[in-house]
Amino acid sequence: MSADVGSPAVGTISRSERAEGWRAPGQDSGWLNPLKERFLLELLVRKELRVRYRGSALGMLWSYVKPAVQFVVFFIALGIFIGLSRDTPAYAVYLFSGIVVINLFGEVFGNATRSITGNSALVSKIYLPSELFPWSSMIVALVHFIPQLLVLLTGSLLYGWRPSVTALVAFILGMVILLVFTIGLGLLTAAMNAAFRDVENFVDLIVMVATWLSPVLYRVTMVQDAIGGTIWWWLYQLNPLTIVVELFHTAFWRYIPQVAERAAVDPSLSAPGEPFGLWWAGLLIAAATFVIGTVVFERSKRRFAQSL
Repeated sequence: MSADVGSPAVGTISRSERAEGWRAPGQDSGWLNPLKERFLLELLVRKELRVRYRGSALGMLWSYVKPAVQFVVFFIALGIFIGLSRDTPAYAVYLFSGIVVINLFGEVFGNATRSITGNSALVSKIYLPSELFPWSSMIVALVHFIPQLLVLLTGSLLYGWRPSVTALVAFILGMVILLVFTIGLGLLTAAMNAAFRDVENFVDLIVMVATWLSPVLYRVTMVQDAIGGTIWWWLYQLNPLTIVVELFHTAFWRYIPQVAERAAVDPSLSAPGEPFGLWWAGLLIAAATFVIGTVVFERSKRRFAQSL
């Protein structure tokens, strides 16, 4: 029998159905998927946490073990052997403020890059909005970040730090810049890694280099003394991770009483442009990175199943 005149074609959706929220198979909300598919996103986060700690004796305690080992190694090698702790009051807080930033950056960036290839069975066999995979990786990284942040807060309080409006603003600015910038990079590299598996190894190198090209282990004024006034100094300052690490130093270290007292007579303890430095440049770079990463991911995601 022929279809009635005026009836919708097979596989199409009428206006009334579209108004009720119906969508054709394979269509989604693009970069808004993490907001509109919150239930699926929560399921993926739970799945990643279960898989990661399956068969693990320590479980979530690994969120403390890794940064603790990093801190001890760097503090002994740089703080004691090289002597940075002698010239930097409350060096333990200074160091750990940078470590938590780099750890969050590395975990979000690395896990987001591997999120599509690591979930190849789901991506290639059933339809799920692909954006959910890198975003779930970021949320898992934030779950691991919370214990490290609590340790940082405890250490800062022991040194006499007290919360303030400046500290809160610096922390919020740092988190926004870091997360927007890193998820943008993660979306970009996730799309590239689906086609070229070498990308994930390149990302590991970037994380390693970022640890040393950001003022995590040393003070930013040491870099200014070495290359100040050159194009390299401006590029160093515009590194979003440099901006974020300095914002975390402002939030948790710079206004510790003994640091503030020394800074009054030792200008090297003050960062250029403090308290918030080049925060506006960090936001602009982060936003541009997010837009580029999202556009590339959206244009690539329909080829993921074939690439995997």
